[in-house]
This record gives sequence, C-alpha cells and structure tokens, in this order.
Amino acid sequence: MTSSHTAHAPAQSGPNPYAYLPAVPSFQLTSTSVSSGQPLPFEQMSKMFGVPGGQDISPQLTWSGFPAETESFVVSMYDPQAPTGSGFWHWVVADIPADTTSLPADAGAPDATQLPTGAFQLAGDAGAQQYVGGAPPAGSGVHEYYVTVTALSAAKTGLGQNASAAYLGFTIAGQTLARATLICPTAAPAA
Repeated sequence: MTSSHTAHAPAQSGPNPYAYLPAVPSFQLTSTSVSSGQPLPFEQMSKMFGVPGGQDISPQLTWSGFPAETESFVVSMYDPQAPTGSGFWHWVVADIPADTTSLPADAGAPDATQLPTGAFQLAGDAGAQQYVGGAPPAGSGVHEYYVTVTALSAAKTGLGQNASAAYLGFTIAGQTLARATLICPTAAPAA
C-alpha cells in the first residue's frame, strides 16, 4: 500500500481488550502498511510461525493529536482472539520518546536499529524481542489485530526488556493519557 490510512472503528466480532481499562481519549494514528478494518498484508504476517508469504515486517506508523503533556509512547500489536486463553502479544515497544511521532516499516526488526534512542522491544508472547507478524491458526476464524499507540504521562516505564507485555500494561495503566488503535481483522490465509 502506498496511501495513508486513517484509524476508524470497524465493527468488532470479539472483545475489545481496552474496554476493561479506564476510558481515555484517542488521537490520530495512520499507516502506509496497514488499514483499520482491513486484513493484515502478507508483509505483516508471520514467517516465524510459518504463514505462507509472511515476512514479520512491523507496520509503518505515524501519530499526531496526542495530549500536550505526553512524555513517552508505547507501541504494540495484540491479538485477543488467539487460542491461548490470554490472547497473544505480537509486538511491544516501550519508552518511545515524546518527540517521536512515527516509526518506519520494519522498526520491529530483531536488531531494532530503526527505533529511537532509549526505546526497546519486549519479547512478547513468542519470546523474541522483535515484531512477530499475525498468524491466525487455520479454522480459528477472524482475529482482530490491535495495532496501538499509547501516550503516557511518564518519560520511562521503569521496566526492562525482560518484563512481560501484560506487566507493562499493568504498569502503564495509571500513566495512560490517550490511546489510538488500528484494528485489522485477519483470517488464516487459504491453503
């Protein structure tokens, strides 16, 4: 895709994982890689998990209109419908400085050379400190991948790279000023 896609709220078939957290304002989140309401492209699907054509390339993201008091951001991709009982964290980047308003495609590479200084990737549920693309198991229906940017009131989360994504979520709950999400409903590719 070469055009910019703006976040909007598609119809949801599953639970919104953020509905269980305190309500916060949203802001503008766009991507030249993914589009809210549309399936993840093959570039954002998982080679690691054997999806044919999957490349594990994190999406390009740009954000604006967040609260002026924002001190840092967290970027993540989460699948609440993963057949695990707890969903699946595909990508988590913490401690993104407040003056950063975009990430290029493949910023979630294992070497993380395209992340801003001070930002770091958590291992996520695959155990790898990198972006792991979508991989809905065959027959499991549509999975809604939540690509989210969270604006925080703290410059640092105070956590290290070995923290779990769930613990990061718990830690930043009281620091969250606003959240913007692109939801990409994706089924397993046809065999």
